[in-house]
Amino acid sequence: MPDSAATPLIFLPGASGNVDFWRPVSERLSHPGPRRFIGYPGFGSMPVDPAVTGLDVLVTRLVAGIDGPLDLLAQSMGGILAIRAALERPGHVRHLVLSVTSGGIDMAGLGARDWRASCRQSYPRAPAWFENERRDLTSRLCELRMPVLLLWGDADPFSPVAVGERLAALLPNAELCVFQGETHDLVFDRAADVAPWIERHLAR
Repeated sequence: MPDSAATPLIFLPGASGNVDFWRPVSERLSHPGPRRFIGYPGFGSMPVDPAVTGLDVLVTRLVAGIDGPLDLLAQSMGGILAIRAALERPGHVRHLVLSVTSGGIDMAGLGARDWRASCRQSYPRAPAWFENERRDLTSRLCELRMPVLLLWGDADPFSPVAVGERLAALLPNAELCVFQGETHDLVFDRAADVAPWIERHLAR
């Protein structure tokens, strides 16, 4: 098993599919492990892959690439992928960093604005299937015993702080960090402020 300090870092974007979303944070991390920035077929600049018909396929592909210890850092939709991968490979995922994600819980009663119309307007070329993802992972979050850092902005209408608080209550080893005035892109917009929190988290 490799030294924990050199554990690979896997970065997952949200529905924008922007593989560069996490780079400003990555560039500020002194963590020596190799980096991998994941993209999703049909999202962002990646071409459509007819074989990708739902989130299950992306999860299967992500899990297939896990053959040793790693850390997962994920934004929004990517957070659901990260959580599902961690549930399938709990012995391999050492740390989770989740930013403004639903985490697979029902956000209806937590003050979240429905994101689908806005997302479709912002990313009109994105596959429609991801808008229909409704799998509820609430009952399984207690299985994730690795350290989890939750990054939230208190001005995010699509994943309000109440969602982060709920995830913090459901995950056995979670820490919630809230950034004032920040919205859904806080990791990108506040990379210099976010990076020290992640650095400390990965050293746990």
